[in-house]
Amino acid sequence: MGLPLLQSVVVTLRASGPHRAADREALLAAVASATGVDVAAARAGRVCPHCAATDHGRPWAEVDGSAVGVSLARTTGLVALAVGPPGIGVDLERVSRVAAAPLDAFTPGELARSGDATARAACWAVKEAVLKRDGRGLRVDPSRVEVDLVRGAATLDGAEQSVTVVFPGEDLVLAVAAGGSPVSVRG
Repeated sequence: MGLPLLQSVVVTLRASGPHRAADREALLAAVASATGVDVAAARAGRVCPHCAATDHGRPWAEVDGSAVGVSLARTTGLVALAVGPPGIGVDLERVSRVAAAPLDAFTPGELARSGDATARAACWAVKEAVLKRDGRGLRVDPSRVEVDLVRGAATLDGAEQSVTVVFPGEDLVLAVAAGGSPVSVRG
């Protein structure tokens, strides 16, 4: 049985579990919900693309043998679980935490365009989402990602992509890099 290709990204925001295994169970539930299957039909895990370890690295999921795009992000007290077509990245940040981030992660253009803490936090969240989607994560210098929040776009290695930025609550910013797929947020 083949899984129909997901056309949109569903991001579920929820309280972080007491340990990472609880967040993995929540990811399985999110995959099942987005794909319309019983949670028993979904499988998920992590794998590091560099050392092949399964105790860390990029999350993956599948339903009935078909790959499902997943990404997750944590910030103090919350987790964001993104499910959609393969090749997605999500980041969730508290504006108050990013305000103290080193400025060398931002390009001169970003610093000129994002003068306040909220815009800087959104810019940082987009960088992380794009790098997660890319698969290399923070192994790549974040200053290589040029973010234009007004246009809803980010450029990495000369390739521009659409990004979605949402402010789901006071002091929170959510960024999704999903190749232009529509994004909805639950929770």
